[in-house]
Amino acid sequence: MSLNSAPTIADPYHFSAGRSPLLISIPHAGTRLTPEVASGLSDDALPLSDTDWHIPQLYAFAQSLGANILVGQYSRFVIDLNRPADDQPLYTTATTGLFPDTLFDGRPTFKADGQPDAATRQRYLDEIWQPYHQKIESELARMKQEFGYALLFDAHSIASVIPRLFDGQLPDLNIGTNSGASCAPELSDMLDALCKQQSTFSHVLNGRFKGGYITRAYGQPQANQHAVQLELAQCNYMDEFEPYPYIEDKAVVLQGVLKPMLEGMISWGAKVYGR
Repeated sequence: MSLNSAPTIADPYHFSAGRSPLLISIPHAGTRLTPEVASGLSDDALPLSDTDWHIPQLYAFAQSLGANILVGQYSRFVIDLNRPADDQPLYTTATTGLFPDTLFDGRPTFKADGQPDAATRQRYLDEIWQPYHQKIESELARMKQEFGYALLFDAHSIASVIPRLFDGQLPDLNIGTNSGASCAPELSDMLDALCKQQSTFSHVLNGRFKGGYITRAYGQPQANQHAVQLELAQCNYMDEFEPYPYIEDKAVVLQGVLKPMLEGMISWGAKVYGR
């Protein structure tokens, strides 16, 4: 590396190995910033409000189920791991891109002329986005080699009210299967049925959030590779106002629904594939 070249970005993700054919992907919980992004963020963006706060903590119980857990370490304001590398829009309605220039509410992410240049953003694509997706691909391939199939659960959260993105208050549990294309219908039916068995949280299947790039790219049920996204309304496990504290009492109640969903996915796979 020459003296004038930028340093390599270290540790773009954290991975915890499990013993089951289930991979939990958590792409938006990261809060690390590169120097270029940190210096360019607008005052409105500095609190990192669009982070999927506390999702690794909320799903920590999944280790006891044998889940493999992959967590992105960098903020989506550096690069969004759940957008395609070519930055093609995933939704016809308002959204944010691979390199978000606006917050979810429409305010600018960066100060005037504060965005990283094209070469810097290409480096983020090469050194943050690519390693995360290479890890997803390698883990799915490994699980299919060992078990004959792979299950991917893409875990997200978002503020419960964002008028620019959706009307009113978001349902508590938003299951996305790319309109049924990313997993077997029996799997999504099972998850939908589990949500219907409880009355504490509202839920919807393939509503506003049908699944981002990860769900769409890796959900290949015809190849025994099933992907599901779950977008949670943050009001059910944390305070949605800065400094966004985790609320343990609320989280425990929500985990009472999340755990059966993950257990159900693992049991479904074992029943269908016989292992």
